[in-house]
Amino acid sequence: MDSLIALNRFRDHIQTFVPLTDAEWQLLVPYLEVSILKKKKNFAEPGKVCNHIGLVIKGSVRFFHVKDGEEITGYFCFENEFISSYKSFLTRQPAINYIQALEDSVLVTLNYNDTQQLYADDLVGHKMERIYRLVAEQYLICYEDRVTSFITQTPEERYNKLLETGGEVLQRIPQHYVANFLGITPVSLSRIRRRIMKISA
Repeated sequence: MDSLIALNRFRDHIQTFVPLTDAEWQLLVPYLEVSILKKKKNFAEPGKVCNHIGLVIKGSVRFFHVKDGEEITGYFCFENEFISSYKSFLTRQPAINYIQALEDSVLVTLNYNDTQQLYADDLVGHKMERIYRLVAEQYLICYEDRVTSFITQTPEERYNKLLETGGEVLQRIPQHYVANFLGITPVSLSRIRRRIMKISA
């Protein structure tokens, strides 16, 4: 993907949070980096400070932890979603989770030091703070929804919710990752999918 196209898509998405004038955008552009995160490559990993926050322009990533040698999937992100090991990014402490590309992905990223410079800028500082606050609010909402779903919903209800919110993009995720995300085995997921197909038929 052309870098200019990626940057324009980044700008379009940012506009949904806070409108930027041409002058503000021109000030921001030099701090932005367009990069390709190859499939299976990590954007963040345990033991290392996450120095970047990024917007997925094309592709998908998976958030997961490893416990006793087993991967535990926490979340997926697709186009027009921000990614970061956000606690690590903010506190400068090592990350505790992996963020890994599920497919070759195009990202527009901003590093921590440049973020701090932009905060201090008289022209765009207040807007950058607002953007980051709104991104943090989205993270909090997603986290609360995730915890609530495990407390109040069955795996089948959680899967139905996934179909409602991201049926098309679910086709791009290996089914064993979906099962892991739902907290069930691939065999259980297959049973759920068969039941849903019978009901829909």
